[in-house]
Amino acid sequence: MGFKIAVAGATGNVGREMLNILDERGFPADEVVALASRRSVGTEVSYGDKTLKVKALENYDFSDTDLCLMSAGGTVSKEWSPRIGKQGCVVIDNSSAWRTDPDVPLIVPEVNPDAVEGFTRKNIIANPNCSTAQLVVALKPLHDAATIKRVVVATYQSVSGAGKDGMDELFEQTRAVFVADPISSNKFTKRIAFNCIPHIDVFMEDGTTKEEWKMVAETKKMLDPKIKLTATCVRVPVFIGHSEAVNIEFEKPITAKEARAILRDAPGCQVIDKREDGGYVTPYESAGEDATFISRIREDSTVDNGLSMWVVSDNLRKGAALNTIQIAELMISRGLIRPKKKAA
Repeated sequence: MGFKIAVAGATGNVGREMLNILDERGFPADEVVALASRRSVGTEVSYGDKTLKVKALENYDFSDTDLCLMSAGGTVSKEWSPRIGKQGCVVIDNSSAWRTDPDVPLIVPEVNPDAVEGFTRKNIIANPNCSTAQLVVALKPLHDAATIKRVVVATYQSVSGAGKDGMDELFEQTRAVFVADPISSNKFTKRIAFNCIPHIDVFMEDGTTKEEWKMVAETKKMLDPKIKLTATCVRVPVFIGHSEAVNIEFEKPITAKEARAILRDAPGCQVIDKREDGGYVTPYESAGEDATFISRIREDSTVDNGLSMWVVSDNLRKGAALNTIQIAELMISRGLIRPKKKAA
């Protein structure tokens, strides 16, 4: 008997990608239900060769549902995830609502799979921020080999990280540039077309943004609390795919050649690193792919035991939807969840 799965936020970018990936990976689901807010009731979304009609999250009974893949935003998740968990349905949440909660495991299966067993405290598991997910996939095998002391990362994050509205704004502004129409900025604080904005999420008292703080807090929670990390997060005019320039300082010596070999064998990583024109991966090429791509691996002579590298991934997949479904698969493989028996 297969599982009954609910996808909450099914009309959004990540929700639709979750439905695609459930089908692509042949997830053992007997039934998949698409949920969203009341205003989206009746909207049709695709699940493989099937069409699902969206139902209202507010009216849905989760008592016979095994898993809820939640991608409806932090406010909705704060209100609904505990209620859903109390009905015996495990929530895997894609928002920032539960990531720092000590009673909620924050999981990237390639990085800290054993932590998933802590889900029983609230029946909630958190998915990390999209920029953190790809970063820790690349850092984990290197940390195991040479122990990371410090990371400096600059991100180049696509507009899809801000949802459909962000993608629409880039499209409309780009079109306006070419036809000489007025340009308006609604989703972003400044024009995004042919521009870069060093500001994602709200500013905090110390001058960092919350996006940058998330990368620090989440990396420490999943990988190692002793790692020092500083981030500068930048929105760039790319539709899909986050990129990161990463500088790492290690406790132990490690060469670029050794790092390249380690990463080639690491789960979730794909090394494309030729020192020639085009011998690296760009965000455009990562779109639709599952891997975290690593290029430009080189030694940093300005610090002892330093490396620099370029990390790229599809933020809608590994940064969100794919990681969510990999968590569900991890739970199944470890026997942590079984299909509920249907009433006779």
